[in-house]
Amino acid sequence: MSSNALPRQFALDLGRAHQASLANFLPGGDRALIAALEKVAEQWAASTALPATADASSLNHRWIYWWGAPGSGRSHLLHALMHAAQNASLPYYYLRSNEPSTWVKLEAELPQQLKAGTPIAIAVDDVELLDERLSSALFRVLNAVRDNQQLYVFIAGSDAPANLKLREDLRTRLAWGLVFQTHLLSDHEKIQALEQAASDRGLVLSPDVLPWLLSRFYRDMPNLMALLDALDAYSLETKRAVTLPLVRELLQLSSSPNNELMNR
Repeated sequence: MSSNALPRQFALDLGRAHQASLANFLPGGDRALIAALEKVAEQWAASTALPATADASSLNHRWIYWWGAPGSGRSHLLHALMHAAQNASLPYYYLRSNEPSTWVKLEAELPQQLKAGTPIAIAVDDVELLDERLSSALFRVLNAVRDNQQLYVFIAGSDAPANLKLREDLRTRLAWGLVFQTHLLSDHEKIQALEQAASDRGLVLSPDVLPWLLSRFYRDMPNLMALLDALDAYSLETKRAVTLPLVRELLQLSSSPNNELMNR
């Protein structure tokens, strides 16, 4: 089932999806990564960027790469860090392969930003998709991070640095800081995360809803969270509790060819 087949209520509710944060990310097997990111966010919040006299090992606290399967939270964590930078009133840049104008903006603004002496956060998503021109731009960014204590870079990709189909000198640099693998959640962990998300929304689910969704619907967290938002909206609209019949009714609104799932 593609996202284009979702019923109208899904798309409407996605616009008010909850903001990504480190607090609403269930760590599962990623506790070491989350601890490293929380330390950075705490530094920003306290305005205690690493001093210029910090030794070379401090690069590990400003240069972090993580990789994992789709649905393992790679982009969520990047967005969470950019929101943390925004909350700390710091400049931040979210870079992707399909938004070259943001790369141009970063390189144009960086010299002036560095004069301010405050931390600057840079996120690079889906690094494996960068073309030759953007790979060169990232190479320059990483050199700047190495040479400036106030620059922080966080990069997410689909594989370990050595396995990426990028230029050799860039692959080598990606591993200069901390490197982590993100892990998919188990079904039990997914249910925990969804129960917490429902609680945050004040949404009460009947006990059979989440196990049924995991067995009959999408299994990746972004789509499950999107469905939870849609159920929240539909429950309010119909003034009904979120029970299995309500879930099936909402999913029946879809024109997806997978509608037979709803009738099992």
